[in-house]
Amino acid sequence: MHFELAFVLIFAVATAVAIAARYFKIPYTVALVVAGLSLGAVHAFEPPHLTKELLFAIILPGLLFEAAFHVEFRKFWKNKLTIHSMAIPGVAASAGLTALILSPLVERMNVVEGFGVIPALVFAAVIVSTDPIAVVALFKSLGAPKRLLLLVEGESLLNDGTAVVLFTLVVNVAMGGHFTVGGAVFDFIKVAGMGALVGTAVGYAAARVIKRVDDAMVEITCTVIAAYGSFVVAEHFHYSGVIATVVAGMLCGNWATHEGMSPTVRVAVESFWEYWSFALNSVVFLLIGMEVEVSSLLASWKPILAAYMAVLVGRAVVVYGVSALLRRTSERLPWSWTAVLTWSGLRGAISMVLVLGLPPDFPHRELLVNMTFGVVVLSIIVQGLTMAPLLRRLGITGMKDEYQEQYELARGRLGAIHAALAALEAMRRTREIPADVLGQLEREYQQKETTTEKELTELKQQSMRFHEEEHQEAVRRVLIVEKESLLKAYQSATIGKEAFEHLTAELDERIAQADAAEAHTNVPATPPTPAVGT
Repeated sequence: MHFELAFVLIFAVATAVAIAARYFKIPYTVALVVAGLSLGAVHAFEPPHLTKELLFAIILPGLLFEAAFHVEFRKFWKNKLTIHSMAIPGVAASAGLTALILSPLVERMNVVEGFGVIPALVFAAVIVSTDPIAVVALFKSLGAPKRLLLLVEGESLLNDGTAVVLFTLVVNVAMGGHFTVGGAVFDFIKVAGMGALVGTAVGYAAARVIKRVDDAMVEITCTVIAAYGSFVVAEHFHYSGVIATVVAGMLCGNWATHEGMSPTVRVAVESFWEYWSFALNSVVFLLIGMEVEVSSLLASWKPILAAYMAVLVGRAVVVYGVSALLRRTSERLPWSWTAVLTWSGLRGAISMVLVLGLPPDFPHRELLVNMTFGVVVLSIIVQGLTMAPLLRRLGITGMKDEYQEQYELARGRLGAIHAALAALEAMRRTREIPADVLGQLEREYQQKETTTEKELTELKQQSMRFHEEEHQEAVRRVLIVEKESLLKAYQSATIGKEAFEHLTAELDERIAQADAAEAHTNVPATPPTPAVGT
């Protein structure tokens, strides 16, 4: 079969799966893997193989950039301690624990001789990277707390780079290379740090071009160059392409979009990346399913099950350990969130590609491949399908009811109306449009505003939850304005350093309290009480 025809069939299958997943209300990525397993089992057609070249050249940079593009840097930085702890030292600790648990388990099964700590450590380095795509979409559909979503996405953005570097170091040791802790730390800092520097340079250059032009096609192209260019340049010099693309994505998403893109262009850019992410996810998760040899996995079910349990235990120990260490900081997490973060550690395409990249004569390569493929499939299907019940059981969220959907629609509609009224007012000041035309449009939008505000008021009478969410949002915005005002007052010498530090500490504490209040109010909505007369 021609390569081009195979991709056409893949997209046709992905479209059918997307429709079926929406109808049966199951996670799209889980449905894709199941469809891939089914197609692979009957050998429906010969798909492109999930190679390192395909993943690193096309799929990974696009997915990483799209995810980083939509991460708000201010919120990311506010949770920097949690994210960096889990994504850098947490990855190394998780790999070590997984290897220590797995090695004796496999040896006791008498499946293969000589499966010691080194092969177990290679497997752990392969499997330690998380791929939360399957659960992120689910979190959004269930209305999970935004901070929890940020933690899952932020950890994944960084731990991919950590995992690739760790894998390279471990394989080098397994093949007889020299290893020292100091040398490994230096290599990691060099690879990750220079990758971040490359990403900053490429992202800054793209942002400067975006700021100087006002053309949607050109600006979309600039973001594509930033995504793939940063990855290619960093990998060319043997630095971390993953970290480079993440940094470039955050620069473009947080600076270029606000400083250099008009609203129309921003919508076009975001629409492009939303589609491209959908297309890449469709390809990668279908190929994951089709790459797996089910008969081979069934023959190795014992070591696969042992590996899956070792991976879960290793992640649980690290996540709960990090959560315990953060209890006395402003980034403390509810224990229910810790359980979700543990269970959301799905594995994906990077693990499969890394293990396929092992040399053909690498010791226990076939077993390592089977274990990796098995754990990836198990994590996507088992954890992906049970995530929604877990969220509801822990009281973190419930499925959106019709009132929640109506409330979100009304909030979005009212925001768009206010933006339109502000634009009309700006046109009136500049006299670009005749006053009689503006007056008619303003009356129409004011009528829409009145109707939508009335709808919101009625919805808020159904549940106090909506009012509490708006109150917390207002509190956070006011606190941020206070902090910016303090900074300006200090910079203009209106207040001294001691007063500035004292007042800033007070504000930081109030912001932390507001964040904690937000975390604890994200509970399942009780069934709304019908309004009188309905």
